[in-house]
Amino acid sequence: MTEKTKTVVCIEDEPEMIELVRLILGRRNYKVIGADGGRLGLERIKEHNPDIVLLDLMMPDIDGWEVYNEMKSNDDMKDIPVIIVTAKTQSIDKVLGLHIAKVDDYVTKPFGPQDLLNSIEKILEARNQS
Repeated sequence: MTEKTKTVVCIEDEPEMIELVRLILGRRNYKVIGADGGRLGLERIKEHNPDIVLLDLMMPDIDGWEVYNEMKSNDDMKDIPVIIVTAKTQSIDKVLGLHIAKVDDYVTKPFGPQDLLNSIEKILEARNQS
């Protein structure tokens, strides 16, 4: 029996980063749907109901925290796990993300491919067991 392909929406304003994520996760049979900006990201989430969202914080249209708040206030999106993937490395940002906003994980750029995979797989495994 084969496992269902997991869908990941990657919301990121740098197309190169979306392609990098697609390359890393594609090798593990994840379907990656890119969105270059927060507004488009919310549309993609509504369209595809992904298993997980990778979310950049700094974007020109609406920032990652606005996207996250919109997701958490919407009954159709509030249970989708979110990993913040950002260049913001300040420890206060990580504390805000993990402990106050309650994101599922926080990965800083640059990241190793295995770090990203480990984070995604840990979260999806925990969800399968709950």
